[in-house]
Amino acid sequence: MPELPEVETVRRGLEPVLVGNTFARVEQRRPDLRFPLPGQFAERLTGRVIERLDRRAKYLLARLDDGQVLIMHLGMTGRFVIERADGDRTEPGDFVHDATASSQFGFPKHEHIVFHLEDGSTIRYSDVRRFGIMDIADPGQLESHALFASLGIEPLGDELAPAWLAARLKGKTTSIKAALLDQRLIAGLGNIYVCEALHRAQLSPKRRAGTLATKTGRPTEKTSALVQAITSVLRDAIRAGGSSLRDYRHTDGRLGRFQHRFRVYGRAGEPCMRRGCNGTIRRITQGGRSTFYCPICQR
Repeated sequence: MPELPEVETVRRGLEPVLVGNTFARVEQRRPDLRFPLPGQFAERLTGRVIERLDRRAKYLLARLDDGQVLIMHLGMTGRFVIERADGDRTEPGDFVHDATASSQFGFPKHEHIVFHLEDGSTIRYSDVRRFGIMDIADPGQLESHALFASLGIEPLGDELAPAWLAARLKGKTTSIKAALLDQRLIAGLGNIYVCEALHRAQLSPKRRAGTLATKTGRPTEKTSALVQAITSVLRDAIRAGGSSLRDYRHTDGRLGRFQHRFRVYGRAGEPCMRRGCNGTIRRITQGGRSTFYCPICQR
């Protein structure tokens, strides 16, 4: 599943085409994705101007001129293909599954929603597994929407600070990895970048989360190191265009490059890349997910 850097990369790819444009027509080719699409989905979007394209955690938010917000989540295999008015076509590239297989109705089998824009451009959304989400929030209702009401802070926002994190980790007996993956605490962090951040901070993913706070709830040196590691790994990944694993690529077809900079993720059995460390990357399972770490330098 695309994580925050991949979603931000997609946002930046769509922004020049969407923002300032108008939905001239919307094709809805099925009633649902992961969940049912809202009633009158196409009609509510038609004629609306896209004023801004934001990101909240792993969601894309198209803010419309009437106050509505189009909510989009890529799920595991969702992708957008952009066809500009001049005929230029940009797409994420080959999926593991064949996303171009034609159906009996004459359009790609897994292409579920098509946005026709006023300037002649078209944005096509395909989703092989249909784990993606599209919904519309009414004006002023976004923060109370079921998808966002319990989301934590943004990891790249000003709120993520050592003192804030320590106060919320105090007394927690769960592992630090599980705590960081809890979207109610920090929204948008996923398995890949949590593994990478913990390695940068030299913290074991098995360490109890509460150990990153003093008895009075104040931050430790490790807390500060972790906050710095989270922000730096996310920013580095965004600069690199995300990580291309299985289905994910840029909206313009280029592969993300950050996977070539992984220090631990997917490197089980390989030497630790930290200078002076003689450890070997190990893979364990936590909460049903693979965790990669160095047992020597991560404590």
